[in-house]
Amino acid sequence: MTVTRAEYCVIACAEAWRDAGEILASPMGLIPSVGARLARLTFAPDLLLTDGEAMIVDAEGTVEGWLPYRQHLALVTGGRRHVMMGASQIDRYGNQNISCIGDWERPRRQLLGVRGAPVNTLNNPTSYWVPKHSRRVFVEKVDMVCGVGYDHAAGARHHRIPRVVSDLGVFDFATPDHSMRLASLHPGVSVEEVTEATGFTLGVPAEVPYTREPTAEEVTLIREVLDPAGARAREVAV
Repeated sequence: MTVTRAEYCVIACAEAWRDAGEILASPMGLIPSVGARLARLTFAPDLLLTDGEAMIVDAEGTVEGWLPYRQHLALVTGGRRHVMMGASQIDRYGNQNISCIGDWERPRRQLLGVRGAPVNTLNNPTSYWVPKHSRRVFVEKVDMVCGVGYDHAAGARHHRIPRVVSDLGVFDFATPDHSMRLASLHPGVSVEEVTEATGFTLGVPAEVPYTREPTAEEVTLIREVLDPAGARAREVAV
């Protein structure tokens, strides 16, 4: 069985919710969404998923309950949600930028705007998904802090960045100064390839494991149930 890079990325995203318990999973983007639904169907059955509006749904989209906006806000501000967001830029301490590229006074490019990134990152665990790992994304210092990293969190009670997943590997902040560390490589990727594509000095352990292999059941769920049209290959084509 040949596993594609996109499927390793799905597995890496799914693992963000392992042992999470009954919390609200808020994945943003196709591969994180497939990952969250896969986790719900396999090793994280207590996860809560929404339809993006006001309903709690199962992994197939069947309505299981109602999540009024006031309750959603209570989950957001009380650490009972784990978001996986995108990042136009992310730096060594996990600061994320989705607002603009260049100086704030005269940016070279306008992006999404800050949106809910500060609330997400200060009030519940937030992971990140980067479909194309490059020095343009993994930068020494973000042009604007939208999602708050470890050097700006000031001990916020629910601030935590469990992982960053890219098309090259998985990264965490399990270092003494909470700077980014290479946690695993996707099969077929080298440490040199990752460090060359990263715009800051990355923590690299003496031995870096590979991202875990999916089980046969997980591959079947990804290919036949969760993404039968193969849309994941449009995000990660390798």
